[in-house]
Parts: sequence; structure tokens; C-alpha cells
Amino acid sequence: MRLLIVEDDDTLRDGLTVGLRLSGFSPEAVETCADARHALTLDRFEALVLDMMLPDGSGLDLLRELRAAGSDLPVLILTARDGLEDRVAGLDTGADDYLGKPFELQELAARLRALLRRAQGRAENLLEWNGLKLDPARMQGRRAGRDIGFSRREFTILAALMERPGAILGKAALEQRLYGWQDEVESNTVEVHIHNLRAKLGSAFIQTVRGAGYRLAPEEDRPA
Repeated sequence: MRLLIVEDDDTLRDGLTVGLRLSGFSPEAVETCADARHALTLDRFEALVLDMMLPDGSGLDLLRELRAAGSDLPVLILTARDGLEDRVAGLDTGADDYLGKPFELQELAARLRALLRRAQGRAENLLEWNGLKLDPARMQGRRAGRDIGFSRREFTILAALMERPGAILGKAALEQRLYGWQDEVESNTVEVHIHNLRAKLGSAFIQTVRGAGYRLAPEEDRPA
């Protein structure tokens, strides 16, 4: 899941970025409403983690702007203002979830996975395709009764493909999931991880579409 974090506390912002990346997310972080507006016009995100008290305005005002513009981007408010009136105001303004500070990173990650699951219309947390069940919470898979482990980057690529089965994802789109804005992109990283995934899942599980990118092979017919 590609996230935008809007948080003005340097230590917390850096901690969220590192911690959520280790939990299988692809986060980017900014510290002001203006930076958030700019990021949202330039990039595509699947969820927004939003502080309410920012240096150049209120996170609620930014949320109102998004909803007034017709955006259905899932938004989780993360703030120290955790009174009943604050929670009601945030949810009634259009937030999908609300978490008060201090918080546990595990709970935040679980809430974000739930937001993505609802946005994709899935009842379960597991992603499934061609007999593979992928558990985003554990970053592990299971197929034919066998547990399969993945590196963080292998999991990121596989989850991106399984979130949009049948869609062709180009190399640039997969690199966007692997790297942050400030990271140096290694030229053959995607190819290396696709090779490793095929070694674990079978050479036919992920197809190469020449000149376009990668997609999951069509689901096999299964007995009813």
C-alpha cells in the first residue's frame, strides 16, 4: 500500500516512515498541508495518514478539501487530540478511521490494512490468486499446504500485483512501491525480485508483458 503521511513532528514522521516500510507499506512523508496538497497532485496514494495540527493549518481543513473535490482516498487521522468531540468531528468531516497518540505501530498498521481491504471490497485480509494465500500482516504466503517466506521487497512487488490481478504493472510503477522519493533506484532491482518470486512460486505465476511490464498469470480452472 502506497501511503502519504502528513506529520510535522520530525521524530514521529521518520519513525512512521521506517516502521511502516518494515511492515510492508510504501510510505512517503510531508510535514505541512501545502506539501500534502502538492504531493497529492503529483502522485497516487492508496491511503492518507493525517495529523490534525499542522504548521500551516488544520488537517481537518485539508480533509474537507479532499472530500469537497470528490476524493474517496481512505484517510486515517492520527493525532494527540483524542477527545470525543475531536473524534466525532474527524469522522464526520470524512475520515475513515481515527487513532489517538500515543499509539502502537502494530495497531496503526492493522488499521491501515483494514482501510485497504474495505477500499478494495475484500472481506478478508488475505490476498488470494492461483492457490496462493498472501497474508499482509505477516508478509508470508501459503500454497499447496506449504508456507512461503518473502523478503520485504519481494512481498511488496507480489502484493502490488495481487492487489490488482490481471492488471499490467510497469517497472516504474513497481519501483515506486519499492523506493521512497529520496531513495536511489537500482536499475535491475525489479527484475531480480521477479526472478526470485518465480523461483518460489513457479515460472508461470508472474508473466512478462513485453514492453509493458508484469502481471499475474490468469487463474487456473479449479473444480467446483
